[in-house]
Amino acid sequence: MFWLSDQQWSTIEPHLPRNQPGARRVDDRRVISGIVHVLKTGCRWCDVPREYGPPTTIYNCFNRCWSRRRFWIGLLEALAETGAVTRSTQVDSTYVKAQRSAHGGKGARTQGIGPSRGGQTSKLHVLCDVIGRPFALSLTAGNVADVKAVPDLLPRLGGARYLIADKRYDADGLRCELRGRGVVPVIPGRASRKRTVHHEQRRYRDRHLVENAFCRLKDFRCVATRYDRLARNFFSAAALATLVAFWL
Repeated sequence: MFWLSDQQWSTIEPHLPRNQPGARRVDDRRVISGIVHVLKTGCRWCDVPREYGPPTTIYNCFNRCWSRRRFWIGLLEALAETGAVTRSTQVDSTYVKAQRSAHGGKGARTQGIGPSRGGQTSKLHVLCDVIGRPFALSLTAGNVADVKAVPDLLPRLGGARYLIADKRYDADGLRCELRGRGVVPVIPGRASRKRTVHHEQRRYRDRHLVENAFCRLKDFRCVATRYDRLARNFFSAAALATLVAFWL
């Protein structure tokens, strides 16, 4: 069983929507605790323990009330904007295996699932701050190259002075764009480069922070494996897992 602590709830409660139309509001703290329970254990929505309330209510609140309105993503952005320390930022991505139940959503080609070496996968792209807390996320299909997906995250760099990334992000276009934003790329060059690219090796060692963040996020079973058909629901699940693991 998972229940939001008083401290966690005091962080979330001021951001919850108020005076919403529809049926009478249920206990939000109980419902959100039930949602996190599903994310952590990977159980089906219909198998949620009764202590959290009716499974239909819990799923509908997650899907209709909060995921559709991008509530969890907006809450992550709001908390990160006031607390992220972005002077030295790491970027990376991780593959997420799409379980068979994740296939067949409406508009399947736009639901962030694509073929890769590991089969049908999604890819979660993350920016981490100085102490390894993810503060910006994006979701693509598994066959999208990292260097093509990273431009969507660049506007979230804020006051970053350095961007640390591995060789998959070694592209002249990205380096030029970063320097245009006043950001120093700490990215080693590919072996195929004719001219050696120098980078600050001491600072590059901090790249393990983003790898650590992925390990912690994938402790949530619904993030380690994608069960959601809709990209927005999986993205919301990743944002909520990030909030619970790092920001609450």
